[in-house]
Amino acid sequence: MKRHLISAADLSKDDALLVLDTAEELAQVSDRSIKKLPTLRGRTVVNLFYEDSTRTRISFEAAAKRLSADVINFSAKGSSVSKGESLKDTALTLEAMGADGVVIRHPASGAPHRLAGWVQGSVINAGDGTHEHPTQALLDAFTMRRRLGGLEGRKVTIVGDVLHSRVARSNVLLLDTLGADVTVVAPPTLVPVAVDTWPCRVSYDLDAVLPKSDVVMMLRVQHERMNASYFPTVREYSRRYGLDGDRMAQLPEHAIVMHPGPMNRGVEIAAEVADSVRSTIVEQVANGVSARMAVLYLLLGGSEPAIGKEVSGK
Repeated sequence: MKRHLISAADLSKDDALLVLDTAEELAQVSDRSIKKLPTLRGRTVVNLFYEDSTRTRISFEAAAKRLSADVINFSAKGSSVSKGESLKDTALTLEAMGADGVVIRHPASGAPHRLAGWVQGSVINAGDGTHEHPTQALLDAFTMRRRLGGLEGRKVTIVGDVLHSRVARSNVLLLDTLGADVTVVAPPTLVPVAVDTWPCRVSYDLDAVLPKSDVVMMLRVQHERMNASYFPTVREYSRRYGLDGDRMAQLPEHAIVMHPGPMNRGVEIAAEVADSVRSTIVEQVANGVSARMAVLYLLLGGSEPAIGKEVSGK
């Protein structure tokens, strides 16, 4: 693997499979009474979050602590950032503190790439603007593989606010690398202009795609990023692109429903669907810790042969 994880495109097929296989082994730690490994003892991981987050920040913190790393949580609110400190100056401060890894979430697309040029440690993109969120794609792929067996040839449908979704971009790239067949479904106004350069199909008709889908991933409508009216009303959007019980019934029996969270219940996904046995939403949260443990382990100096011994306790 490369030193940083900025984009899902940074991962070759072998890299991605290594992360997923490593996550599978590390998932065993969650079943033990003592959920810790000594792998990253003495290493320092900084969670550098310029945007509000619950799942991602806590997930990375839990992952680092389970690998025995020292964790520093940095929030832009209440820090020198509120006084005008630049990202570069913050980066130099972290460098002086000896950060081995920096997990960054930032509202500006490209911020992790810039940060990687300023620090010696590994940089992990935890979401930058409307660009990418590679570890979310990894945990999603991990969840799909656990539920469906493999990803080669699987038909994955990603539905909703594709235009503003960093999750969609990373998933399209990673799933294509892993051999899945991806289709994005959205209103024309919520499809990126450059979508024809993405390795996926585009559809505007959700009902036509559902019967052939192994996975349906619903995306949150990101009202906070919208500065115009991208669809007439929420009710209209929900009627055409929301996943309710009737639409779920169109799916093949083995198909699963995913959502990166947080959800707008009743908008892109109905409560009965979110809470159904086909839903993997809670599993995705649990699997996120294992996937991020694998990323931290592989980037911050873990050695592949040692992992089996540590997990098994030998």
